[in-house]
Amino acid sequence: MEEELPMLRQLIAQSREVLELFASSPYCNRHLQPHNQLLQLPPQHHRSWCIVDLDDNFAKDDCCKSFVVRAEKPGTFRMLEPCKPPPTKRSRKQKNQQRLPDVAISTEIMEHHIWKEFPEDLFEAVIARLPITTFFRFRCVSRKWNSLPSSLSFSQQCAQVTRADPWFYTITQEYVNSGALYNPSLKKWHHPTFPALPTKLFVLPVASAGGLVCFIDTGNRSFYICNPLTRAFKELPSRSVKVWSQVAVGMVLNGESTGEGYKILWVASDGEYEVYDSIDNSWTCPGSMPTTVKLPLSLNFRSQAVSINGTLYFMRSDPDGIISYDISSGDWKQFVIPLPLHLSDHTLAQCGGQILLVGLLTKNAATCVCIWELQKMTLLWKEVDRMPNIWCLEFYGKHMNMICLGNKGILMLSLRSRQMNRLVTYNIKSREWQKVPSCILPWGRKRQWISRGTAFHPCLTASA
Repeated sequence: MEEELPMLRQLIAQSREVLELFASSPYCNRHLQPHNQLLQLPPQHHRSWCIVDLDDNFAKDDCCKSFVVRAEKPGTFRMLEPCKPPPTKRSRKQKNQQRLPDVAISTEIMEHHIWKEFPEDLFEAVIARLPITTFFRFRCVSRKWNSLPSSLSFSQQCAQVTRADPWFYTITQEYVNSGALYNPSLKKWHHPTFPALPTKLFVLPVASAGGLVCFIDTGNRSFYICNPLTRAFKELPSRSVKVWSQVAVGMVLNGESTGEGYKILWVASDGEYEVYDSIDNSWTCPGSMPTTVKLPLSLNFRSQAVSINGTLYFMRSDPDGIISYDISSGDWKQFVIPLPLHLSDHTLAQCGGQILLVGLLTKNAATCVCIWELQKMTLLWKEVDRMPNIWCLEFYGKHMNMICLGNKGILMLSLRSRQMNRLVTYNIKSREWQKVPSCILPWGRKRQWISRGTAFHPCLTASA
C-alpha cells in the first residue's frame, strides 16, 4: 500500500489538471456543476477513477468527455483514451444537411417597378401550362385572372397545350345532376359545390369532345352541353325528327378546339339519325341509311362511341361488328367482326387512333376483364392484355356486371355484383391497372355508387 500511495497522489494530481482544463473551457463550463463529483471506488474491486456526470445532457456534448482510469495489475495504473459516447442514430434531415451545401434562403421581395412590366402574354403562357387544379386555386387572386377562361388570347395558349390524361365525369345514384370529377393522375375525386346542369330532369353523360360533355335526358328528348370545369351550360334546340326511343350518341370537333365548332350525331336502331352543328346551332338530317348497312342496327347502347380522325364508330350486333359514320363526307360503313367467345358487357375504346374492345370473359366460375385490339387487315380481335390474376380471383364464383365509364386512352371500369363493387382504371399505353379510391362526398361518409360516366379532356376555355 505504501508503494501505491505516490502513484495514487500523481493520478489525483493529473485528474485535477484535467478538471481544471475542462473547467476553463467556456463551452463546457456550464456543464461542470457541483453535482459532477470525483468518486473513488473501493480498491479491492476495480481500483478505478471516473468522472460521473449526473446531468443527462452532459454526455451529449463531444467536447466534454469522460476519462476512465483502470488498474490492470496491482501497483500499476494507466490512463486510457477518452471514452467516446455511443453512436446515435441521426435523422434523414440531419444527414441531408451535412451532404448538401449551405444554401441561403432568398427573402428578396418582388419589386413592383420590375414586375409591372412583365408581358401579359407570358403570364397567360405560364398559367395555361399549369395543372388544372392549380389554376382553380389562384383564380381568386384578381378579377382579371378569374376571367382568363373567357379570354381569346388565353384560349389560344391553352390550345397549344396537350393534356395527356383525360378526366372522368361521373354521376351517382343519389346526386344525378351534381356529378363528380375524377383525376386519374392525382387519384383524386373533385366534387363541385353546385350542379353542372340547371335542370330538374335526370340527365346522363353520353359523349364528349374538346373538354365539353354531352348529356341527354332519360326521356331521350333533350340534349345539353356543359363544360364540367367552368360550368358553362347550353341546351340544344329541339330535334327535327321526333324519335323517343333509345339512341346512340357521338361527338367530334370541327378543328383543334371548340372555337371552331363541334358536331353531335345521334342514331337509332331503326336507322334514323341527325347531326347537330354548333356553328349553325341546328339539327339536320343529311340523308338515309345506305342499303349496305343491315337494319335494324341492334346497337349496343352500353358501349359509347369512339371518335378517330372525324369518324365515329358504334358497336352493333346481328351481325356482330361496327358501323362508322364520317362526319365530313356523311358516309356510313358496316364492318362484320365476330366477337370473342364467352364475352359479355363489352364496349369499344380507342387510343392513338387504334380501336380496342374491353369486356368480361367468363368461363365456368372464373371471370376476368380482357382487352382486345382490332386488326385492320383481318378485321379480327386480338387479345393484348387482361386484368391481373390476383384481382380476378375476387370475382370467382360471382355474377359480375361491368360498365365502362370512359374509353379515351384511359378506361374507367365499374365492376359490380351483389357482394362487391370495384372501380378500376386501365392505361392503354402503359398497360397499367389501378384501383380507384371510393367516391365519398366531402360532407358525408357514405360511399357513392357510380352509375354512369364518360371521359373528357379538361379544357378551361372550352365554350358550349
